[in-house]
Amino acid sequence: MQTDFNDKGFEAGLQIVVVRYPEGLSKWHLVNDYLKLRKTVFIDRLDWPLFHSSEVEFEQYDTFDTTYIIAVEDGVVVGGARLRRTDQRSGAGTLKYSYMIRDACLGLLPGLPDTLCTQTPPLDSDVWELTRMVVAGSSDITRKLLDATNAFLADEGARSVLFLGSPAFQRMARSFDWPAKTLGPVSGNDDGRFQVFECPVSASGFGKLSAARHAVE
Repeated sequence: MQTDFNDKGFEAGLQIVVVRYPEGLSKWHLVNDYLKLRKTVFIDRLDWPLFHSSEVEFEQYDTFDTTYIIAVEDGVVVGGARLRRTDQRSGAGTLKYSYMIRDACLGLLPGLPDTLCTQTPPLDSDVWELTRMVVAGSSDITRKLLDATNAFLADEGARSVLFLGSPAFQRMARSFDWPAKTLGPVSGNDDGRFQVFECPVSASGFGKLSAARHAVE
């Protein structure tokens, strides 16, 4: 059966791509498009006071040692998320940082409360963090992004993944038969209400989530 490709070399329809450096350098333009989508949603639409340029929203956690899970539909980036292993360290000199949830709890991120978690989040090679998830499309994109995240993390030998999201995330996770555990109270700022969750990584997938095709580029 012949497969249709668009002018950018992607298959027609929805595709989930995992982009990491250095093997994914040829696909790094997808990361740039994902940062543009974040700017469109978080800055232009929601008016969050985040650092950005004229086209993209980015911060200290958007580096070459970060992994990105990106949804591409007919050659257009329609969603994505950012993954960091919780024992990672980035920055130089005294400007060292780990990952968003932990740094917030340590009082290093003025825009986020330091009460996100009841205990200090871990530094553990078996635990990852997922943040900055954004989707411009149907809930099916969200499901496939999360399933691709699970598949990638299972291949990496991860035990669990931490999320920073709205309280509604737990209801969504339950609808997928995905056991999300809260790690702290509901918090908030001018951007809205949010909470930290931990979900186990499963070699067999997340509950009812359909198997998502994904490629490590």
